[in-house]
Amino acid sequence: MHKITADMYECLMRLQEKVNVGVVGGSDLNKISEQMGGANALHKIKHVFSENGLVAFREGELISRMDITVELGEELLQKLINFILRYLSEIKLPLKRGTFVEFRKGMLNVSPVGRSCSQAEREAFFEYDKVHKIREKMVDTLKKEFANDNLEFSIGKMCFLTPQLPFTGGQISIDIFPTGWNKCFCLQFLTDYNTIHFFGDKTMPVSFKHSLSAVSSRCTNEVLTFFLPPSFAVDRAEISMQVSRNELTLPI
Repeated sequence: MHKITADMYECLMRLQEKVNVGVVGGSDLNKISEQMGGANALHKIKHVFSENGLVAFREGELISRMDITVELGEELLQKLINFILRYLSEIKLPLKRGTFVEFRKGMLNVSPVGRSCSQAEREAFFEYDKVHKIREKMVDTLKKEFANDNLEFSIGKMCFLTPQLPFTGGQISIDIFPTGWNKCFCLQFLTDYNTIHFFGDKTMPVSFKHSLSAVSSRCTNEVLTFFLPPSFAVDRAEISMQVSRNELTLPI
């Protein structure tokens, strides 16, 4: 798990002088807080959406919380967890550690190598997975097994603004959640904005606009999504400083 750099945090603070800034992530609030440099740093950001927006904060106040246990029910959850553990027990990898299934409010996060692996082990698995498609094969199996249960399975970061243009990323895990509970879930809390800019370090390297009505019937705004390379420089923020107050910049 990488923490935000000082340059990137400075960039977000400079952006916030001109536009509203929000953060959305699949992790719980504690992990997002750690990534952003602590609770004090996170509280300076207007919109914070942990677990893809299932837990939503505006100006430090909790405005919504949803729970996967209520949505799916205990019977389906246990069926899913048991199937995953059985599947993982039957695959051999160069290494395995611990915490293979992490239960969150909005999803199950499944890691074949185990979330307790070191950063070096994480990167080693990522390279191994590129060749052997461990996660891709697992997702294919899960989709077949749970085809009628209204579940989505994604490898790392994924937000389907259109079926043809998903965001993808992540290194060691698979996210499993009810249909529609991806990073687009947070958009229902952002209906006051005419334009929303999503960006991240592992999004598709393409720019496009798409009507949010395709995601939620309650939204009529437009989304501008763009690729942010790891070498993003603080002075690039000057480009985004030209937007108006009815726009929102939302790192993912």
